[in-house]
Amino acid sequence: MTAIPCYHCGLPVPEGTDFTLEIQGQARPMCCPGCLAVATAICDGGLARFYQYRTSNVSRPEEVRTDLLAAYDLPDVQCDYLENLENGDRQIQLLVGGISCSACAWLIEKHLKKLSGISDVQVNVTSHRAMVSWDPAQLKLSQLLGALVDIGYDPRPVTDEAVKALRQQENRRFLQRLGIAGLAMMQVGMIAVGLYAGAFQDMDPVWENYLRWVSLIITLPVAGFSAVPFYQAAWRSIRQWHLTMDVPVSLAIVLAFSASCWATISRSGEVYFDSVAMFTFFLLLGRYLEMRVRHRNDMQAEALGQLLPVTTCRIDPDGSDSVVPVKALQVGDLIRVAAGDTIPCDGDIETGVSSVVEAVLTGEQMPVYKAVGDSVSAGTINSENPLVVRVAAVGHRTRLSAILRLVEKARSEKPVQVALADRVAGYFVGAVLLIAVGVGAWWWQHQPEQALWVVLSVLVVTCPCALSLATPAAIAVATGELRRQGFLVSRGQVLEVLSTADELVFDKTGTLTLGNMSIAGVVTLADQPESKILSLAATLEQGSRHPIARAFTGIDTIPDVSKVSQQVGAGVAAAIQGVSYAIGQPQFVAEKMGFAVPKLTETCSGQIPLLLGEEGRPLGWILLQDQMRNGAREAISQLQQLKVGVTLLSGDRQQAVSEMAKNLSVNAYRGEMQPQQKLAWVNECQQQGHRVLMVGDGINDVPVLSGADASVALGDASDFARIHADSILLSGNLETMPLAIRLARRTRGVIRQNLGWALIYNLLALPLAACGYIPPWAAAIGMSLSSLIVVVNALRLSRTAKSESVVSAEMPQYT
Repeated sequence: MTAIPCYHCGLPVPEGTDFTLEIQGQARPMCCPGCLAVATAICDGGLARFYQYRTSNVSRPEEVRTDLLAAYDLPDVQCDYLENLENGDRQIQLLVGGISCSACAWLIEKHLKKLSGISDVQVNVTSHRAMVSWDPAQLKLSQLLGALVDIGYDPRPVTDEAVKALRQQENRRFLQRLGIAGLAMMQVGMIAVGLYAGAFQDMDPVWENYLRWVSLIITLPVAGFSAVPFYQAAWRSIRQWHLTMDVPVSLAIVLAFSASCWATISRSGEVYFDSVAMFTFFLLLGRYLEMRVRHRNDMQAEALGQLLPVTTCRIDPDGSDSVVPVKALQVGDLIRVAAGDTIPCDGDIETGVSSVVEAVLTGEQMPVYKAVGDSVSAGTINSENPLVVRVAAVGHRTRLSAILRLVEKARSEKPVQVALADRVAGYFVGAVLLIAVGVGAWWWQHQPEQALWVVLSVLVVTCPCALSLATPAAIAVATGELRRQGFLVSRGQVLEVLSTADELVFDKTGTLTLGNMSIAGVVTLADQPESKILSLAATLEQGSRHPIARAFTGIDTIPDVSKVSQQVGAGVAAAIQGVSYAIGQPQFVAEKMGFAVPKLTETCSGQIPLLLGEEGRPLGWILLQDQMRNGAREAISQLQQLKVGVTLLSGDRQQAVSEMAKNLSVNAYRGEMQPQQKLAWVNECQQQGHRVLMVGDGINDVPVLSGADASVALGDASDFARIHADSILLSGNLETMPLAIRLARRTRGVIRQNLGWALIYNLLALPLAACGYIPPWAAAIGMSLSSLIVVVNALRLSRTAKSESVVSAEMPQYT
C-alpha cells in the first residue's frame, strides 16, 4: 500500500498517526506535529495560497530552541550583524534555509510584513537571502527570526560560514547532475553506435531490444534527475506567461525520452536516448560554468569587506590605548593610526602631519599632504607618520560606504538590453508549440499511430538548437579571440554594447597612464653634470616611501649620508659627504638651502618639476612625468576613425587633464571630477541617446563603471573595479579597444546571419515535418546540420580577429 504524502513537506505519513488540517475546504494529512504547526501558522496568517503557488515541497521543520534565538537580542551579538539606519530602524541580511521556489519568497514577504514594526522585506530566491528592516522598539530580532521558524524556514544572519555552506551545497548538487548526465552520455553514445550500425547490418532483434533497454535504464536518471532544473525553469516561465528556450527544450527532452521508452516497450519506432543524454549534458555544462563565474565574483566581492580593518586603536579618556572593533567606534572618539595603516573611519586630524594615499576614493596614487584640522576618509592609507584622528563618521555613514551605495544604485539603473536572439526566440517558441499541438491534433484524427512521431519530428526539426546557438556560438568565438588579445569579457552584454557604442569615456591616471613616475628631463643650473644631479637626487630619495622616489630606482647613489630629514609633502634634506642638499618643492628647497627660487625656463607641460639644491645655490630642475600607457595615442586615433566619440574624465587637476587631452588629440575632457559627477555625466549622455562605454581602473571609478552601458577595467586595476566592470583589459594595450569594437560589430553581423539561417531552415523544414515527410531520425540529422552551419559561420570570426591581432611576440597570450 502506497504511503500518503504529507501535504506540507511531502514525506510519507507514518501509519497510526492522525494529524490533519483543513486547508481550502479539504482535510490535508500531515506527517508530524511540526508540519501541522507550521501549516496552521501559515493558514492562520491568511497565507494558505502559498500551497497553491508553490512548485515544490518545503523542508520538514526542525525543532529550534527559543533560547538560542533569544541570544540574537544581545547587543554584543547584534553588533556583528546589524546596521543602524538613519531613521532609527535596523537592518539585517539573513540567509534563509528551505527556500525552494518563488512561492517561498512570496510567503516570507507576506508573513513578515504582517508583523508589527517591519518596514521592508526583500527576498532573493536565487541567493536565498532576505534583507529585512524593522523598528527595534516594536519588534525584537529573536521574534523576527522566530516568525520565520514558525512557517518552516531556517533563518540565520549572513556569515562567511553560512554563505560558504550554501555555495558548496549548490555546487555539489550541480556536479551530481552534470556527472550523471556525462556518464550516461558516454555510455549511451557507445550503445547508440551499435544500434545505428545494426540498422544497416540486420542486427538480431533480440540484441537490438536488449541494447534499447540498457539505454533506457542508463538514461532514466538523466531525464528524471539531471534535467530537473530545465523542467522547473520551463514551469516557472509558463506560469508567468513568458515563453523561454527552457519550454521547448524541456518538452523535447520529455517527449524524446517518452517516445523512446514507448518504442522500446512496443519494439517499434526509433529511440533517441543518446540525444536526450547529450542535449542535457551540454546544457547543464553551460549552466554550471555560469554558476561558477557567479560564485567567483561573489567571493571576490566578499573579500572587499577586508578593505577596512576589523579593529583599531582607540585612545581612552584616561589617555591609555585599547584595541576595539571598528564597529564599536562612536562619533567623537580619538583613534591612533600608525604609519602604513588603513584609516578605519572618516575623521579630522587632531595630532600629527602625514601623507595619505586616497587612491581608494580618487584613483590618484600621489599621496596628499595632511595636517592638523584636515579631514581623512575611511579606506585611505596613512603612508608616512602616525596620526591621531577624531572620529566623524563610521560604517555606512562614511564616504567609502556612500560610494558603495552609489555602485548599487548605478547597478539597479543599468539599461537592460534585450538580445536580438531572445526577442526572436520568444515568438518562435510560442509559434512552434502552437504548430506542434495543431499538427498532433490533425494526425491524431487521421492516423493516430503516426501522431506521436510526427509531433516529435516537428519538435526535433524545429528544436531551438540552431536558434539558441546562433548568438552564443558567435559570442563564444569572439570572446575567445578577445581573450587571446588580453581582453577578458566577464558579462554577456559587453559585445552588444561594443558593437553599438558611440561614446567611449577614459579615466586618466592608471588608465591612459600607468600611474608610475619617470624622469622626463634634467635642467642644470650649476657646473654639475646631469649624472651627478641624478645621483644626488637618488641618494636623497633612497629612504623615502613617497611614490616620486620610485622614479629614481636604479640610479647609482652616493655613500656617506647623514642628518636625513623629511618634511611631509615638501621634500627631503640630508648631508652627503658632509655637504647639505635638499630636493622637493621649490619653496621648501629654497628656504632650506638659503637661496631664491630660480626661474624654470623650460616648458614642463604635464610634468612635475622638482628642485635640487645645495647649501647656498640651486643645482638643477628634475622633471618627472607619468608614463603613457602602451598604445594610448594609436587607440584613440583608431577609435575616432571608427566614429566613436572619446571623452577624458578625471579627478586630477584640470590643467593636467587639459594637457593630456591635447597631447592625445581629445577634444572632450573634464578634470577635478568626483565619482558622483562622472556618473551624472554618463547618465546625461545616455539620456541623449548615446551608448556609453567606460574604461577605468580605481575604486572611485566603480560607480561610473556600473552606470555605463558596458565597462572595461584595466588588468592592474583595483579588485573592486575589476569585479564591477563588465570586461577586463588584461594585456594593458589600449590598441585592443578599437580591435574589440571592430570584432564586436562583425560579431553582430554574424549573429544576424545565424539567426536568419536558423529561421529560414525552420520555415522550410517545418512544413515537411508537419506533413510527415521527415521521419524523426532525419529530423535529428537536419537539426544537427543546422547547428553545424551556425557554428562554422561563427568560426569565421576567428580568422578575422587573427588578421588584426595587436598581440606582439613578447606580450603574454591569454588562453
